[in-house]
Amino acid sequence: MDKRVVIDIETKKTFDEVGGRDNMGALGVSVVGVYRYDKDAYETYEENDLGQLQNLLIDSSLIIGFNHVGFDLPVLQYFFSVDVKTLPVFDIMLDMQEKLGHRIGLDSVASATLGIGKTGSGLDAIKYYREGRMDELKKYCLNDVKVTKDVFEFGIKNSVISYTSKFGQQKKEVKVDWKRFKKPAESTVAAPAQYKLF
Repeated sequence: MDKRVVIDIETKKTFDEVGGRDNMGALGVSVVGVYRYDKDAYETYEENDLGQLQNLLIDSSLIIGFNHVGFDLPVLQYFFSVDVKTLPVFDIMLDMQEKLGHRIGLDSVASATLGIGKTGSGLDAIKYYREGRMDELKKYCLNDVKVTKDVFEFGIKNSVISYTSKFGQQKKEVKVDWKRFKKPAESTVAAPAQYKLF
């Protein structure tokens, strides 16, 4: 069974509102979007569903995301009893940062690689939450999940990912070695995580 998942979270507050990155637990969680390879299905979890999400992540063979090592999982840690540092993760942003020497955004990667981008920003997501527009919030979050999944699968298939350079906005490519994260055969153990949280 393919027990990989793709994840993205949205928060209730901004870093400015909680006093910076030292107070990640105060950000809250408005919604978590997940793609499950075992069910070929997208799911959302609200803050009162995070126990179920924790069980899903504990049971996962690989948790794929974009900057989830530095953001999503540390925020979720405040709602989990399991140590998120023990979870098997692959962070697309960290992999690209390691190769490029600088951080890059999901929209830059998705637009250049797939020809599609994000449908908004994290600030839009907070606005949706505060206005009670949960359907729009979930749609926004799951779009980010889908874009992340599509970038991940493109990299596995083509061994290259494109991005838009900060300088001059030209499209550039970077080689990636993600084939080891392909769907594991039934008789094999899942691919090991490339990154652990520090």
